[in-house]
Amino acid sequence: MAMTVDLPALEQTAGPAATPARWSRYARPALGLVLPVALAVGWELAVFLGYSNGRLVPPPSKVFATIVELARSGELSRHILATMWRVGAGFALGVVAGTILGAISGYWGLARRLLDPTVQALRAIPSIAWVPLFILWLGIFETSKVALIAVGVFFPVYLGVMGAILSVDRKIVEVGRVFRLSGFAMIRRILLPAVLPAYVVSLRVGLGLGWMFVVAAEFMGASEGLGYLLIDGQQLGKPAQILAAIVIFAILGKTTDWLIEIAAAPLLRWQDAFGARGGA
Repeated sequence: MAMTVDLPALEQTAGPAATPARWSRYARPALGLVLPVALAVGWELAVFLGYSNGRLVPPPSKVFATIVELARSGELSRHILATMWRVGAGFALGVVAGTILGAISGYWGLARRLLDPTVQALRAIPSIAWVPLFILWLGIFETSKVALIAVGVFFPVYLGVMGAILSVDRKIVEVGRVFRLSGFAMIRRILLPAVLPAYVVSLRVGLGLGWMFVVAAEFMGASEGLGYLLIDGQQLGKPAQILAAIVIFAILGKTTDWLIEIAAAPLLRWQDAFGARGGA
C-alpha cells in the first residue's frame, strides 16, 4: 500500500521538474544569440535614428538584403560550395597528417626528438608566407588552396594529439600494465579515452584555423568563394557585400564547429567534468 501511495506523489514531483530541465536544454543554445542580435538591433536603430549614415558600416537590414540578392542570383550557393569544398578537403588532409604525426611523436620519444623541433619551427611561419611558395609549387588552382588550408589545420591537431598523449596519467598506464593489456588494448582502453577530449578540442581549433586560412587561400587568384566576395566587395566599394561575406563565414564556421560538438558528444559521455554538467 505504501508503494501505491508514494508512486503518484513521486510522479507529480518529477513532472514539473522535468519541464524546466527540458526547457533549459533548448534555452541555453539560444542565449548565444542574445549578444549578436542585440548588437545588430542597436546598430540598425543607430542608423535609423540618424546617428550614422551607414555608408561604410551598413545596417543589418542592408546586409540581409545583399545576402538575399546574392542568393536569388545563384551566386551565393556557388561561392559557399566552393569555399566549403576547399575547407573540407584541407581539413581532412590536415587532420589525417596531424593525427598520425602527433600520435607518433607523443607515443615514441625518439620520433618526438626528431620531428618536433622542425614542426615547431614551421609552425612559427606566418600563413601568408606560404602563399608564394605554394603558387610556385602547385600553381594557382585548387591544389595550392587546399594545401594552404591543410597546413593551417595540421599544427593545432598535431600539438593537441601529442600533448594529450604526453599528459596521460602514468598511474593509469601502470594499471593497464598490471592487467597485462596488449599494446592495442592499451591504446583502445587507456590512451584513446584519455586523449579523446583534448583531441576534440584540437579538431575544433584546427577547423577554426581552416576557415581563417581559406580566406588567404582564396586571395590566390580565386574566381569563386567567399574570399572572392570579400575582394570583389573591396575593389568595387561594396561594404554591404563585404559584411555579408563575413556574416556567412561566421555562420558556416559556427555550424561546422557545432557539428563536431554533436558528433563527439556520445564519445565523451563518460566525462564527469565541471563543463559536462553545464557549468555555473
